[in-house]
Amino acid sequence: MRFARRIKVCGLHLLTVLADGLVKVMNEVAKGFGWRFASGLLAAVWLLLAGQSLASDKAMAGDKSTTTADHSKFKALQGPFEKAEDVTAACLKCHTEAGEQIRGTTHWTWLYEHEETGQTLGKSKVINSFCGMTVTNEPRCTSCHVGYGWKDMNQPPPEAENAVDCLVCHDTTGDYWKFPTLAGYPTSIPREWPKGSGKMVMPPDLEHIAQRVGASGRANCGSCHFHGGGADGVKHGDLDSSLINPPKELDVHMSPDGLNFGCSDCHTTMGHAVSGSRYQANARDTLGIDVPGHTDFSRASCESCHGLEPHDKPKLNDHVDKLACQSCHIPAFARGGVATKTWWDWSTAGRLDENGKPIQELDENGHPSYLSEKGDFRHGENVVPEYAWFDGTVQYTLAGDPLDIDNPPVAINKVEGSPDDGKSRIWPFKVMRGKQPFDTERQTLLATHVFGADDSSLWSNFNWEKALQAGSDMSGMPYSGQFDFIETTMHWPITHMVAPANDAVKCGSCHKAESRLAGLGGIYMPGHHGNVWLDRIGWLLVAATLFAVLVHAMARIVFSGRKGQ
Repeated sequence: MRFARRIKVCGLHLLTVLADGLVKVMNEVAKGFGWRFASGLLAAVWLLLAGQSLASDKAMAGDKSTTTADHSKFKALQGPFEKAEDVTAACLKCHTEAGEQIRGTTHWTWLYEHEETGQTLGKSKVINSFCGMTVTNEPRCTSCHVGYGWKDMNQPPPEAENAVDCLVCHDTTGDYWKFPTLAGYPTSIPREWPKGSGKMVMPPDLEHIAQRVGASGRANCGSCHFHGGGADGVKHGDLDSSLINPPKELDVHMSPDGLNFGCSDCHTTMGHAVSGSRYQANARDTLGIDVPGHTDFSRASCESCHGLEPHDKPKLNDHVDKLACQSCHIPAFARGGVATKTWWDWSTAGRLDENGKPIQELDENGHPSYLSEKGDFRHGENVVPEYAWFDGTVQYTLAGDPLDIDNPPVAINKVEGSPDDGKSRIWPFKVMRGKQPFDTERQTLLATHVFGADDSSLWSNFNWEKALQAGSDMSGMPYSGQFDFIETTMHWPITHMVAPANDAVKCGSCHKAESRLAGLGGIYMPGHHGNVWLDRIGWLLVAATLFAVLVHAMARIVFSGRKGQ
């Protein structure tokens, strides 16, 4: 077994050494046969090698797991564990560098320094169109932090070695759950959830879970990313619990009937740093297929697998220069039976019934349409995206940035891009719309303190004056004491829920008068765009042709009759 593994490792090293030579060979092939033939040959060789590698793995492993460690046999994981941090301490005895690696990632810091815009972004800095800011709503928001006990986001995350949460990413049992209001901790005592439901959540069996850790899967990532904005599917539109075990028609990559990818198959990881960012997206990957052994583990792009000419038909490849793959291959989002929120009006929050009790109203599909705590909502399923030129850069409206209040809606984030810059392509987006509070004197967005047992949180007392003043005190944002509500928009790029090729956007969806790309400049679409005079000339030519055909037919009839005489 060891010998076989060494042979395999040597083979991979050899592949790496030969990669540069392979590139030279491909250049020569391209000169004689063209780049389409060359790229096809490269893909075939890669698939052959990958298939042989997979076959080798299966041959060596048989039907058993290929992992090199059975964590159930590790003495350090036998417990007992009084608290979740004790599990982390046990993990770090072997994975000695993991804690430090995690603390250097955006998953830990919730900070991102944007090199192009100069903005400091991340969850601790960005205002959103859902609950406003995370900074004013601990520990509700930090329940999705990859650590334990971050209760004050004006301070850095906890510095203790064992404050990192290993289980949230590596649990394979499905029994580990960070309680929504405990700043990243699982519950240690039986607790009611949801509040008022009478349903009790029991503490997790830490020993059982610790002994069964493994590679992260869709459910691990989804435990946070599927539930952003307050509930399943609310925020992104293309990320919800339907992707844990999706059918092939929902996501051809993640489906067990498709490629059965986990999140990390695309969002590759090096030292716990995960590739892919909504703050600085790779809108136009020009590097193409990653050569095995030469990947930089930084690209979560369609091109890294499918190349720069992914289609068999050259005409389809002509679209790649202008259109992101997602624009055609994700015909709609929120397709898995989970609705996404499309409108959130905070200005109506606080209305109570005749008994002074909170109100809950549902729409015709059973989704909340009004909650006293949050205001009015609209939800959508099978939503057609909106489209924009996108170069990967996003500018955010941050705390203190002046608003153009005379021209709403205010863009909380602006996607940059142009048809003329050579860097942009047309991308699909979910555009979240709503109304949220702003300072009428300073003309800036405001942070809202919505969560907490104190008497200043909106969800405790339904008092906007107290909630906004508390939000200002907690965030450090200046506040004049005068407020109103303004309509806002926020763009979320759509890149998941990739449909099978047969379900891709049809040509006629764009090449028609009511095109889904209507309003975009910098692109000419036959069937959608036209010139009045060219159209008139065209129809005149059609009419002239038809007239000529009729005259010719009549002439033949007349002269054939004379011949008969």
